[in-house]
Amino acid sequence: MGEIRALIVDDEPLARRGIRQLLAPYPDIVVAAECRDGREALQALAALDPDLVFLDVQMPGLDGFAVVRTWGP
Repeated sequence: MGEIRALIVDDEPLARRGIRQLLAPYPDIVVAAECRDGREALQALAALDPDLVFLDVQMPGLDGFAVVRTWGP
């Protein structure tokens, strides 16, 4: 199996760092980008087409549910 490109989306830097640390032992998972909000997430989804997305539900502005509604499952 090839590498898995992941996108981390959370408005809290500490939460993003925590997810990155949890993924560190898995060399086949590469964090392609981190986003601070839903708008950045939509841009990264379009540009990077990640295999896996860690998406925070509660964020100011465009929350995780709005990202899913806009982008699709």
